[in-house]
Amino acid sequence: MNDTTITFEIDGIEVHGREGQTIMGAADTAGIYIPRLCAFEGLPAFGSCRVCTVKVNGRFQSACTQPVAEGIMVENDTDELLEFRRNIIDMLFVEGNHYCMFCEKSGNCELQALAYRFGITAPKYPYMFPADRNVDASHKDVFIDHNRCILCARCVRASRDLDGKNVFQFVGRGPGKRIAVNSRANLADTDLEVTDKAVEVCPVGAILRKHVGYTVPIGQRTYDHEPIGSDIEANKQ
Repeated sequence: MNDTTITFEIDGIEVHGREGQTIMGAADTAGIYIPRLCAFEGLPAFGSCRVCTVKVNGRFQSACTQPVAEGIMVENDTDELLEFRRNIIDMLFVEGNHYCMFCEKSGNCELQALAYRFGITAPKYPYMFPADRNVDASHKDVFIDHNRCILCARCVRASRDLDGKNVFQFVGRGPGKRIAVNSRANLADTDLEVTDKAVEVCPVGAILRKHVGYTVPIGQRTYDHEPIGSDIEANKQ
């Protein structure tokens, strides 16, 4: 990435980016929030969740992977895109066990926070509840609840690119796709450590540390008072 300045628009607002920068990166710098779940600072873009979908010159693109270009017109905050994002979030809720009131990630969960931001109070699709998504609590410090996993690949990328371990990886295809660990048995047989970045980056309650549940009281958690994206919007130019 170099320092060449690229000027474009997001919802009619002039935004400046750099060559090689993504639309999401430039928007963050400008204080314009684009919702995301699979994207995470420090991880390579993946483009799987599609919550960050925008329109670039009238065509749908993922903001976390699409580079900026001179003069492009980006739509982010439109009724069409808001409805598209709501549908994605709704589908993620019904595909797994996301009972927020019983989850210790409540208040720190990005999926929950996005639902609040978009005004989703109850899913509109039928619940699925797949029967073959287990909980692996074999590790002494960490457990993984496959019924809460949204397949964002943050743990996969963090383990590979930041921890240098490759503990997590996808297996299967279509509805059978899931996160697996690099062990013949279970999570306890991997070299995962509680301090690994892969444990930290999960946006939902799928990968959690043991022994620390509810140490931060409800009412004092990340999204209890300010909606998700407020930290970015506070920097609006």
